[in-house]
Amino acid sequence: MKVISLQSGSNGNCIYVEAGGSALVFDAGISGARARRRLARRRREISHADAVIISHDHRDHVRCSGIYQRKFGLPIHVTEPTLAAAREYCRLGQLSDVRFFRAGETLRFDGACVETIPTPHDGADGVGFVVDDGRRRVGILTDLGHVFPGLADVIATLDAVVLESNYDADMLAYGPYPALVKDRIRGPGGHLSNVEAGELLAAAAGRRMQWACLAHLSQQNNEPQLALETWREILADGLPLHVAGRYAVSDVLRV
Repeated sequence: MKVISLQSGSNGNCIYVEAGGSALVFDAGISGARARRRLARRRREISHADAVIISHDHRDHVRCSGIYQRKFGLPIHVTEPTLAAAREYCRLGQLSDVRFFRAGETLRFDGACVETIPTPHDGADGVGFVVDDGRRRVGILTDLGHVFPGLADVIATLDAVVLESNYDADMLAYGPYPALVKDRIRGPGGHLSNVEAGELLAAAAGRRMQWACLAHLSQQNNEPQLALETWREILADGLPLHVAGRYAVSDVLRV
């Protein structure tokens, strides 16, 4: 299995995964031109993908999904509440191939399946994902809200994970955001901090875990090196760590 982060953060999210005989795009928060250009740097063509799968209705995850369908011919897999909410504040345009699923269902593709995990993030109907090719399992777990029941059990089954590590608690507390925004970020419908994400992984990851990728880092309330140092202090076991960039494509992460 191969994972490529095309961009990660509040400015836009998009992750490409090859599993079994399928190529899947998770979220469409960056322009079609940018997604194609960045994936081409890893010698892939986005129009050859089999589907776009949307996690939730926030703009940084869904705003370009119509472009991905019309420009690249990709079917959009999404829940009905997510699509309805996204249409309220995103100009998605005409969508001719929408395939609805319900949060908690498993989507099946050639050589792979995608388990959808309901999350308490403050979207209309958010989900995380586990991609399974029959031998290996990769989690794509961002915009989680909080460490909810069952999340650790999911992580324990994984061979690798893309896990949100959104903010440093001190940077958020002493930063310029209004109090209501700070409360939203660290509240039950917001995001995981560096410490929360690191402690979750330390407690839940099994021996099969090969690597973890820190994702959805805040530009204002986090720093990549700080997040890495925090995780390393908590994990202390030499697990390879990567950071999904806000403005750049990642290496090809293999499982």
